[in-house]
Amino acid sequence: MLLNYLRLLLLPFSLIYGMAVTLRKKLYDWGLIRSVKFDLPVICVGNLAVGGSGKTPTTEYLVRLLADYKIAILSRGYGRKTKGFILADDNATAETIGDEPLQYHQKFAKVTVAVCEDRVNGINQLKENHDLIILDDAFQHRAVRAGFNILLFEFRKLGTLQFLLPAGNLRDVFSSRKRADVLLVTKSPVPLLHVAQQASINELQPDANQPVLHSYLKYGHLVHLYNKESRVLESIKDCEIFLLTGIANPEPLIEELGKYSKTIKHEEFPDHYAFKEADISKFKSAFLAGNKKEKIIITTEKDSKRLRATGFEDLLVNLPVYYLPIEVELFEEDKITFDELILNYVKSNRRNR
Repeated sequence: MLLNYLRLLLLPFSLIYGMAVTLRKKLYDWGLIRSVKFDLPVICVGNLAVGGSGKTPTTEYLVRLLADYKIAILSRGYGRKTKGFILADDNATAETIGDEPLQYHQKFAKVTVAVCEDRVNGINQLKENHDLIILDDAFQHRAVRAGFNILLFEFRKLGTLQFLLPAGNLRDVFSSRKRADVLLVTKSPVPLLHVAQQASINELQPDANQPVLHSYLKYGHLVHLYNKESRVLESIKDCEIFLLTGIANPEPLIEELGKYSKTIKHEEFPDHYAFKEADISKFKSAFLAGNKKEKIIITTEKDSKRLRATGFEDLLVNLPVYYLPIEVELFEEDKITFDELILNYVKSNRRNR
């Protein structure tokens, strides 16, 4: 209740923010601020809200789809303690390049991963040696005119009243969706009823050439933080789960784990949170004091990068600490449409190198 009152107090600032965003948008539309187009395929994955829409697994989906090409992923590297252009290498950590870029780098050996807050500079340093570039979380960065824009909307948030920053979580105005080539609704329920699918389309009011497609999350096997041992989710049935997250929206994960256990003790931190030793010590104490004989610590794949990178091994190494990978999958007809659009765009715009 107090939070709702605070948001109301912040609404005038959201109005000012909205006017500034709209003015900036018009300056780009009118060509008064320069937007750079590149002569190779540039795919942008973005959203209008702050975090939590599924950009990371969507980017990974694109990498798998385009495996025949030489790909570079360019990210801002949110949460890193460095500045400028950095190529991910064997010495990269969450502190040097950010947790999401580190996840890409460790997952896809043949993909170049780089971070740079100046996306134009970043692309200029990557373009000569790659067939295409995927921009992670760059829809609002108009300095680059991407050739193909994928804009994500979380299913459960469609139809709800959302405000611009700082009163709400929107960092761009809703009308900006008209710049996207595909409107991808993420974290949809399975099965997806036709009436729910149509409701998404009605809410987004796409242009005639804007397909509205639907995706859902697919959970993998649990992976041990240190020894890479794998176990299926069924194996945690009735375990006491100690969940540790520093992501924007842990609700879908809690729902998934709730299928296997009714006892979930959740320690929640903000998105990209830099865990401190005191946080982990407190969390470990709570785990050791747990009532059930069968208990497990679960975190997300993104959080695992920060847990491994910041020297918590002495605290966690002897504990059953696992992360749960996720993938994005599209419903059958939408998958055919989406894959075809992406593959045709890349094929049609690829340079002869």
